[in-house]
Amino acid sequence: MHCPVSVAHAAVPTRRRAAQAVSGEEKPLTGASVASAGTEAVSLPGEPPVTPDLVREHNLNQLEYGRILELLGRTPTFTELGVFSALWSEHCSYKHSKPVLKTFPTSGPQVVQGPGENAGVLRLPEGWAVAFKIESHNHPSAVEPYQGAATGVGGILRDVFTMGARPVAMLNSLRFGSLEEPRSRYLFAGVVRGVGDYGNCVGVPTLGGEVNFAAGYSGNPLVNAMCVGLLRESDLIRAAAHGVGNVLLTVGARTGRDGIHGASFASEELSEKSESRRPQVQVGDPFTEKLLLEASLELITSGLIVAIQDMGAAGLTSSSAEMAARGGVGVEIDTGLVPTRELGMTPYEILLSESQERMLIVAEPGQVPAIQEVCGRWELQATPIGHVTDDGIFRVRHHGQTVAAIPGQRLVEDCPIYDSEARESDEAKARRASVDAGPPVVDIEGALELLLDSPNIASKRWVYEQYDSTVQASTVLPPGSDAGVIRVPGARFGLAMTVDCNSRWVALDPYEGGKAAVAEAARNLACTGARPLGITNCLNFGNPERPEVFFQFREAARGIADACRVFNTPVTGGNVSFYNESPTGAIDPTPTIGMVGLLSRVEDRVASYFDSPQDEVFIVGETSGILGGSAYWAEVCDFIGGDPPAVDLEAELNLQRFLVGAAEQHLLRSAHDCSEGGLAVTLAEAAMGGPYVPGSLGASLDLTGYAVDVPIEGVLYGEDGARAIITCAPPRARRLIALANEHGVSVFHAGRVESAGTLELQVGSQLFTWSTEALRRIYSEAIPRRMQHPDVDRAVGE
Repeated sequence: MHCPVSVAHAAVPTRRRAAQAVSGEEKPLTGASVASAGTEAVSLPGEPPVTPDLVREHNLNQLEYGRILELLGRTPTFTELGVFSALWSEHCSYKHSKPVLKTFPTSGPQVVQGPGENAGVLRLPEGWAVAFKIESHNHPSAVEPYQGAATGVGGILRDVFTMGARPVAMLNSLRFGSLEEPRSRYLFAGVVRGVGDYGNCVGVPTLGGEVNFAAGYSGNPLVNAMCVGLLRESDLIRAAAHGVGNVLLTVGARTGRDGIHGASFASEELSEKSESRRPQVQVGDPFTEKLLLEASLELITSGLIVAIQDMGAAGLTSSSAEMAARGGVGVEIDTGLVPTRELGMTPYEILLSESQERMLIVAEPGQVPAIQEVCGRWELQATPIGHVTDDGIFRVRHHGQTVAAIPGQRLVEDCPIYDSEARESDEAKARRASVDAGPPVVDIEGALELLLDSPNIASKRWVYEQYDSTVQASTVLPPGSDAGVIRVPGARFGLAMTVDCNSRWVALDPYEGGKAAVAEAARNLACTGARPLGITNCLNFGNPERPEVFFQFREAARGIADACRVFNTPVTGGNVSFYNESPTGAIDPTPTIGMVGLLSRVEDRVASYFDSPQDEVFIVGETSGILGGSAYWAEVCDFIGGDPPAVDLEAELNLQRFLVGAAEQHLLRSAHDCSEGGLAVTLAEAAMGGPYVPGSLGASLDLTGYAVDVPIEGVLYGEDGARAIITCAPPRARRLIALANEHGVSVFHAGRVESAGTLELQVGSQLFTWSTEALRRIYSEAIPRRMQHPDVDRAVGE
């Protein structure tokens, strides 16, 4: 689902206040006092009358229902009530987030398509463009992890290839409760298997991602899927219906009863009743998806179609209504013509079904036979179900009876937009002000081992070994690197991509945490040698009707916007996922950033781990030693609090430019972003080597002259941004230092890479020594060891 077409709205009171006005009196609701809009429709025999209870069951409050009566001029039919419930859900309407989303920078010379389409598109060299998008499938994955995750992958793939782009990479951001909990292990195993099975079957490599485990996700896991696709800019197609008399066709799978009310389900908090929604979770078929992908791209490049849209959230309702609204036209659909896989489906069910692997196409009448011939070769059915009209009405017929007739533009654009109250909670203020971390449970040397054993920092190889990362034969940097990198067919340049968010920081300081998420993504790309181009975001938060949650959302978005302006990385689209709460509470705010970057020459890509003995090791950037929000405090001191380090956006930008320039001048042997776990973890990861490197290297480093006024814990485990560990061949060190000075970036020579598998850190009079092979074992075994349980076998066996 994409951000819908947006127009100016008058803000209304918060939805909570609007909901309080709903009458408890149980009788049919009518619009008799409102002038008729001339759009008549009827409920079918056996359908329930519209009552206050029925309106509430459809998650519409009295303010919203009053708006419906006003725009229809009559009582809605049962089918129309379902249509409004879906399109005016939080998931589709963005009714709490629209004013905030408008503050994002969305333009730039590289932008071909910004927010409002199925995916954002950025310009690349040589006539190429990149389409990319990230979306959530959180609630379905909480009740049915395998299918929830699999269909999340399928949906984001369709968002990208409906733009005319061939998917070339997948990434994901996954959040769960502690792996000490059986249910978290079950969800984790099921989600990873679902992501892997679907992507592998379709034939799209998974090149990266992040996985995080924290108590706040125990009742509400997060599954955010990102897809990146390549297209010739001239092949771009948009999802806007036009041409009165043009035909609407469904293509792909038949429609069933799965996923009905999926958009509404995604717009409410999880509860004990949510498990009953398990049968409604969509069921994916990756083999049909592959056929649909190939057929869609052939239809687009052949010029046979006018527009195309995925039937995602709210299914046929959203795809048809939103395409019509974009084109300023009406549509007429006959649900009796829609191919179904179950007998007796009502128009309500057909319109709201979220059955997977379906597309809606607009085409000229004369092209229908050619379209059906193309689809037939891919073993797909293309069925005319309606046409474009000039009256602006979203009209639905079922075997000759009109069951819905709604002014289309108003259906899509006139949902009330809420002016939510924002207020930081006293608890959040107190937690940020607290610095009483308590004593560490281990010493300085033991802290590194403890951090590397944390599932949040440890190797994610258990995850990405279940994904195919080399299918399509274009992978340059695989999972386990700072960012994934692919080569573009027939071109010299490459494309880098990453997803990032430190939710612990966002929980403590939403504004700085929002900035930090963008900064870390850009830093990861720059470490590979890629220049950041733009972002997509998936904004995961709790209930926006609670002032403390809306404060987190607004401030995190402000931080994201400020960082994007400084970095010239416009927001091209994304997704807002509210109501991520369960009886145990709300999730940590998690604004996940997906970012793509350009490598001018793909052969200049830089790996994140040490390359050769005797290479010079440098620390780039400055360390204040602030431990607020750090993994060290969380894992070693069992304390989450304090102010995270402030994000210096200019310093981050200078670092990005330096790293990209150093890569282009072939000065770097390796570059690794310094983030969670601080310098010690970054150095250990670089020395241990990548996941497919047979052995570890070592390093002999002296940090005595670095950050001299900072305590040792802060030097080794502080998480200041704008830093990286880089290496170069000795003859190039002088040029590297000069380039750093040109960009205003501090650079400290720490020592050299050693062939012996020992990491030695001298800090003043103290010498710390670790075996890199021992560290590698800890790092590699942390997650597999925790996943050796029967609940994991149950998830894999389902």
